[in-house]
Amino acid sequence: MREKIISVPSGYLMLLVDLAVFAAAATAFFLAKGSDQATALVLGGLLLLVLGFVMMPGNFTVQPNQAIVLQLFGRYIGTVKEPGLRWANPFYSKKQVSLRARNFETNQLKVNDHDGNPIEIAAVVVWRVVDSAEATFQVDDYSNYVTVQSEAALRNLATVYAYDAHEPTDISLRGSTELVAERLKTEIQSRLSVAGVEVTEARITHLAYAPEIAAAMLQRQQAGAIIAARSRIVEGAVGMVEMALEQLSRRSIVKLDEERKAAMVSNLLVVLCSERNVQPVVNTGTLHH
Repeated sequence: MREKIISVPSGYLMLLVDLAVFAAAATAFFLAKGSDQATALVLGGLLLLVLGFVMMPGNFTVQPNQAIVLQLFGRYIGTVKEPGLRWANPFYSKKQVSLRARNFETNQLKVNDHDGNPIEIAAVVVWRVVDSAEATFQVDDYSNYVTVQSEAALRNLATVYAYDAHEPTDISLRGSTELVAERLKTEIQSRLSVAGVEVTEARITHLAYAPEIAAAMLQRQQAGAIIAARSRIVEGAVGMVEMALEQLSRRSIVKLDEERKAAMVSNLLVVLCSERNVQPVVNTGTLHH
């Protein structure tokens, strides 16, 4: 069922008509006193009074960014979006549907990521109704539908990606925030289209390992950081040793055989890669002792 926009008369004109009907009823009652046609005037006044009360519920107000869905005995008539005081058939049932943007934050969900690690995740979803007919008739309660389907989409997303990437090119929940947010928005939108809802933005607001493995994962992250730092240090140290040997050989400062080169390389690597300050040793012997 698609939305059908209809136009209805201004409520100000019908309000004046209602007031005129009530005034005519009051006049009929007043003229009935002492009149030969009192019965007819009273009946006419009663009919006008009933007509006024029947017509009055036809007035309704449409606020900006709001839609009024009209139904007649269960049949969808149309949707009024033009703001202001409006009037429609008083027998129409009227349901207000807000078209304003809303935001919804999911609960912190505990799920397993792609690697099977338990994590806690939550997201915020910005959405609004774009089809009042679908929001009213396609689902029972569109606000609750948004809540349930958003959390279901978030659970599904968490199982697709790992918390941390194992390779620089891998997509992860923690490292690929923009891509994950776009994927989450697409996932939620596909579920909410049936309810006439448009998702403006979806973004993860909370992401953490579950408490039972948080300490172990922290140690793993620290170990990974140490290994990465050590790799950079060793790479730089090897380059410096290579440069030192090359310059010693080019300038003919000292000639070293392979055994002495190996010893020098070992000493330089210890000096460059050590975490502690190196204690100098003064050689008071010969060149090789």
